[in-house]
Amino acid sequence: MNKFLVTASLLCLTASAAFAASAPTAATIITSEQVQKVLKLGAKETDHTIKVIDMGQGYQMSVAVVHRGATGAPSTRTPEQIAAAQAANAKLKDCGVATPIGSNASPMKGGMLSHDFTPETYIIIKGAGTLVTGGKILKGKQAAADNEMVTTLNGPSCTGQVTGDFISTDVKVGDIIVVPAGVPHGWSKIADMVDYLSIRPDPKHVLPKAGFQYPGL
Repeated sequence: MNKFLVTASLLCLTASAAFAASAPTAATIITSEQVQKVLKLGAKETDHTIKVIDMGQGYQMSVAVVHRGATGAPSTRTPEQIAAAQAANAKLKDCGVATPIGSNASPMKGGMLSHDFTPETYIIIKGAGTLVTGGKILKGKQAAADNEMVTTLNGPSCTGQVTGDFISTDVKVGDIIVVPAGVPHGWSKIADMVDYLSIRPDPKHVLPKAGFQYPGL
């Protein structure tokens, strides 16, 4: 028994020493100019991981900036692209709930998202909109393993409509929204545009390895 306790103690000390040796020794600074550069470089995208940072203690964190345009804008996809997307979507694994909960009608023209392992903290830096949070994903599909949302942005995720006990909140510059992992969220109304930072802790290491940064930065 004593030998077991000594061995266990040595393993704990070794693990603690390894964590201490690999722990970050400096802060990471992301400037406003870098945020704007990433938005400009990724003008044809909506979601941009700026950097993935080693936080020590066995986890990492992503800092992203997101641009959302006005809701209801006409689609730029061709009929062929829409048909191909629908065919690919039909092959994905189901997620969320299969039947509506309660009588609240979904306010969404688009869809909602929930992320299996990565919570998010939004900090609105420009524009405004109506954010829907909570409830359950209705008749969702698990994002494909090679989808950028899974590989780079948020890890394994579910997309679909929303049902149940969700709420709609008008948000503006300066507001902060904390979305736990697994909680559906999406924009039901954006009159013009909204830009926001998204802080994404990654305890499961489902995002790119620490040190990743947006191409061209």
